[in-house]
Amino acid sequence: MSVTEQLGGPAARGALPGTGGPGGGLRDTAARWALLPLRLFLGVTFVYAGVDKFTDVGPFSSVMSTEQMEAMLEFSREDAAAGWLVDLAVDNPGLFNNGVAVAEIVVGAGILVGLLTRLAAAGGALLALSFWLTVTWSGDPYYFGQDLPYLFGFVTLLLAGGGPLSLDSLLGSQQARRNRRLFG
Repeated sequence: MSVTEQLGGPAARGALPGTGGPGGGLRDTAARWALLPLRLFLGVTFVYAGVDKFTDVGPFSSVMSTEQMEAMLEFSREDAAAGWLVDLAVDNPGLFNNGVAVAEIVVGAGILVGLLTRLAAAGGALLALSFWLTVTWSGDPYYFGQDLPYLFGFVTLLLAGGGPLSLDSLLGSQQARRNRRLFG
């Protein structure tokens, strides 16, 4: 007898929706794989953005001088919510550019392969939040700010994890099998 039946209510019958139980169907399959397109998009985009900063065709390449980057940041400083962050970037342009590029590559790779997905998503959310608070804060209306969708995409992965087809999932299932052998 279930706890619900003991308390006088009806017992749940069959698998819960979205759990992929027997007879799950298309809806349950779609729910299980729903985060994969988001992971692919954010992963590829952030790896590309990071690598792009180290190549000659990227926005922070030799084509765009440090002076041009500083001018762009100076332009956004007055309206930025976190002007101190803009000042930090202007005072340390090499460290800022290289640090952001490496962070984007690490975050993107972690999200793409689904390794330490929640940690990578937290890093991506911090990057997107810092971009929004500095460069795109003055977008009016606010929904024109291109960094907000990235921020909330990363927050979604932070809450939900990597899902199927992730190294987190693979490592978790291997650990569960080891635990069953040890304690089962």
